[in-house]
Amino acid sequence: MRPIKEIIIHCSATVEGKDFNSGDIDRWHKQRGWSGNGYHYVIPLNGAIEFGRPLDKIGAHCKGRNQGSIGICYIGGVDENMNAKDTRTSQQTESLKQLVESLKVTFGSHVKVFGHNQFSRKACPSFDVGKEFPND
Repeated sequence: MRPIKEIIIHCSATVEGKDFNSGDIDRWHKQRGWSGNGYHYVIPLNGAIEFGRPLDKIGAHCKGRNQGSIGICYIGGVDENMNAKDTRTSQQTESLKQLVESLKVTFGSHVKVFGHNQFSRKACPSFDVGKEFPND
């Protein structure tokens, strides 16, 4: 297994209430010429935790930070006008919390959690990751 130092949270930048899944993201990323889903996990509106790219494979989700990170994407993140908005359902919020906690148990408490917007000029994931997942 590759060493993991970071968990980076993303949104799919899809309109609030429109449900998609890991297979959809895989298709979209292939259409862009990538090898497939760049995220390791995807959380659709119902809060299911779906697998994307295998954890032992380097992700394609955050330029310059993929080597030692795990990418998690929740479906949503924008309103009907494509403005950034925290659109997470209560199920998505709870699943994200559980997934991050589980990954920190698996890979160590030293693993830091960030939003994509902390490394890119994007609003993604459309909520304050540092407030929800403070790095000690």
